[in-house]
Amino acid sequence: MADVEPIFTAVSSNAHHLYTLLQCIGFAPKASVQLTPDGIRFSVEETRTVQGLAFLDKALFTSYTFNPPPPPPPPPTAAPTDEHNHDDPDSPTTDPTPYYPCFEISLTALLETLKILGINDSSSATSGGGGSGSSRAGSVQPGPSHSAFTTPALLLDRSCTLRYDTEGSPLSITLTETGIKTTCELTTYEPEGGEVEIPLQRDAIIMKIIMRSAWLHNAITELAATSPATLRISASATQEPFFALSGAGGSFSESSVEFSVENQTSAAPASAANDGHDEGAARAKRARLAPTVTETFLVSPPSSSSGGSRIRQDYRFKAIQKASRAMAVANKVSIRGDRQGVLSLQFMIESDVHAGNNSGARLSARGGLAPVVSFVDFRFVPLLDDDEVL
Repeated sequence: MADVEPIFTAVSSNAHHLYTLLQCIGFAPKASVQLTPDGIRFSVEETRTVQGLAFLDKALFTSYTFNPPPPPPPPPTAAPTDEHNHDDPDSPTTDPTPYYPCFEISLTALLETLKILGINDSSSATSGGGGSGSSRAGSVQPGPSHSAFTTPALLLDRSCTLRYDTEGSPLSITLTETGIKTTCELTTYEPEGGEVEIPLQRDAIIMKIIMRSAWLHNAITELAATSPATLRISASATQEPFFALSGAGGSFSESSVEFSVENQTSAAPASAANDGHDEGAARAKRARLAPTVTETFLVSPPSSSSGGSRIRQDYRFKAIQKASRAMAVANKVSIRGDRQGVLSLQFMIESDVHAGNNSGARLSARGGLAPVVSFVDFRFVPLLDDDEVL
């Protein structure tokens, strides 16, 4: 029997970056996986109120091959009558929509596998004094000397291969290192029903804010200290505070974090207990020294909004915390909300996937290696007035 080309094969020179992206959505034990010509789509959800989407672009891999399988046969139907034409171009048999295989895997097992295979990748990425996360003392010390026995030299002949042979077969992960191969096969499962995607009405966006992800991560971390049950997002284009996050329902006092916005004189991020007194003077004083933390700030409440020019929406705080890992590693975040209250947090993560392996790397405008940009998207269903927060 002749060898059949696998449906999917991808080779990465750094498994740690794949682990970092998938760890952002690691709050659920299972993930739905879809293979496409442009990359791999991972989706997780919890109680149909929180959804995490991570897309591993094919640019993250040194090689990426996708051979789409033929679509499954349509389900049997009743015998055609005279009024049905077999040559109808709208019939299911001539559907031009491409078929991309989809299956479920244990995300926990996949993360553990990538973590083991990418341990040396992680240590090599953080070694040396030239990285952005190194200390000042380390930056002035001479760089380490490399020999044939140092980790960076050994990693030159290191690769991680993902392979999916046929529908229903395991997802194979193979680490090749200096002639030694280690293979792990993860069982794949048929999707349980259709994937339920939390819809974001892109034509009805009433709030769009782009800012550094670190600012959002710091704010959520500060609010978490009071153990709130609910996170309220408040935004206005005309009234202070222009953009604020507040936590309520916890065992301690309520707290809030206010942000300055582009071309506006508002408060810098600062948390304080809501004791009811007027902080207008203090807010104006801080505004003169506050840096702007948003790159884009667009707020347009619907005309039927009961809050006038201000948008207010509540979400489960524990649900928002599921995006904390993405907040910590991302460069920027796009915060969007639609008329129905669905919240989207889209994180932009830059990965230096070509470190230690310059083959096929793209050059930036400055002549260096250009990082590959990946996106991780979270969507949240809002709390209604009669919802009980657990």
